[in-house]
Amino acid sequence: MAKGFTKNGSPQRAESKVQPWFERRFDFNFPIAQFPNICVRLRGTPARLEEIVKDAATDLFTAKPDGKWSAQEHVGHLFDLEPLWMARVEDFLTDGDTLTVADLTNRKTDEANHNSRTLREIVADFRAARLHLVSCIGRLQPKVFASSRLHPRLKQSIRLVDHLVFVAEHDDHHLARICEIVDPQL
Repeated sequence: MAKGFTKNGSPQRAESKVQPWFERRFDFNFPIAQFPNICVRLRGTPARLEEIVKDAATDLFTAKPDGKWSAQEHVGHLFDLEPLWMARVEDFLTDGDTLTVADLTNRKTDEANHNSRTLREIVADFRAARLHLVSCIGRLQPKVFASSRLHPRLKQSIRLVDHLVFVAEHDDHHLARICEIVDPQL
C-alpha cells in the first residue's frame, strides 16, 4: 500500500484539527440585538462555500479521507440540514416547547450519494435553500428572536437568535472540515 493512502485507496489525512461537532458546547449569552449580524453571517455562508470550491477538482472533492465523508458530502450535508433549520424556525413560531429533533446518525447525508452529483448542483441547491431560510427570518418581528424552546440534544432552552448562531457555527464547522480535506495547509 502506498504511503499516505488507506486500504481502499483513498487519501489518508492526519487527525482532524477541527473539533468534533458533538463535542462542542455553546454559551448563548449575547444580546438579542445581535440577530441582524447573525442573519448576515448565515446569508454569507453560500458565498464562502463557493469561494472554497470554485477551483475544485472532482477527484479531490469526492475522495473519502480515512473512509469518512468527502468534502462534497460535507457540502451535501449543509444542504441536507436546511429543512431541519427551517423546521426549527417554524417551531419558534408555534406553541410547542421543544425544537424538532435532528437525526443524529446523519442518515440522510449517508444515503444521499452526494458524490454522484455535481458539486455545482449541490452548492446551487444549498444557496437556494439558505436564501429561503434567510428570507423567512428576515420577515420576522425582532421580538420573535427572544422566544425560547428546548433544544433536544443540548438539553437547554435556547432563543431563536441562539438557534441561528448554532446554525452558523454548524456551517463554519463543515466549511473548516471542507478546507481541511481539500487543502490541509489552510
